[in-house]
Amino acid sequence: MARRSYPLSKVYGLLEPGPVVLVTTAHQDHRDVMTLSWHVMLDFEPPQLGFVMSDRNHSFDLLQASNECVINIPTVELAEKVVGCGNTSGAKVDKFKRFSLTPLPAKKVGAPLIAECHASLECRVVDTTMVPKYGLFVLEVVQAWIDPAVENPRTLHHRGYGSFMVAGETIKLKSKMK
Repeated sequence: MARRSYPLSKVYGLLEPGPVVLVTTAHQDHRDVMTLSWHVMLDFEPPQLGFVMSDRNHSFDLLQASNECVINIPTVELAEKVVGCGNTSGAKVDKFKRFSLTPLPAKKVGAPLIAECHASLECRVVDTTMVPKYGLFVLEVVQAWIDPAVENPRTLHHRGYGSFMVAGETIKLKSKMK
C-alpha cells in the first residue's frame, strides 16, 4: 500500500477521540457556552476526564473562577448551533439567547445543563497543574444525566477546518469488560 506524507497540523483530525461537546460555565452573574472537542477520559470510577481550553476563551475565566462546569453532549440536530457557539465570543453575547439553547439548573454545580443536549455531565475541576503550560484541566464527573428518549444518539466529531463526522451504526462485539 502506498503512503504519502500527511501535514502535522492536521493530525488531530485523525485522532479526535470523542464527540464535540458544549461546555457551560458560570460565575456570579456571568455564564457561557463553549464548543469544545479536545477532551479525553482519564479514569472510570470516579469518572475523570481532561480537556484543553485556551486562556483566550471567555469560558476559561469562568472555569478558573468557579472550578466547575457542565459538559453537554449534543446530537447532529444541533450542529449549526454547535458551530455557532464555537464561532462566537461569550464575552459580549449571551449564547443561550443567540442560539436558542435552554439552560436547566444543575444539581451539584452552578453551571447550567442544556435541555436540547442528550446528555450532560456536571463536573468539578480536580487538577490544574497542567493548565499554565497546556491549558489542560482535569475534571471529575459528579453527576450525569441522559435523555432516555434518545436511544441511539448521533453525535458530532470534529475532523478539523469545518469538517465533522457523525457517529453512525453501533455494533456489539464480545468483551470481557462488564
